[in-house]
Amino acid sequence: MPLTSDRRRALAILAGSPNGCTEALMLSRGFTRGMLAKLILAGLATAETGPVFAGRRVRRIKITDAGLRVALES
Repeated sequence: MPLTSDRRRALAILAGSPNGCTEALMLSRGFTRGMLAKLILAGLATAETGPVFAGRRVRRIKITDAGLRVALES
């Protein structure tokens, strides 16, 4: 998977967040669900589904070890 500037930026944000970031936060920073899904499918990030908050299920995105290596190389 080619590492675009958006993907590098997403990995940098995730690398700086030890507990990951909510999907809502990543979307508010301009990332799309499709791009986040590509990071997950490539094994660079994971998604964990958490509790319901304000009627919506909270999804947290975390960087994987492979994603951290890629982020540090950039």
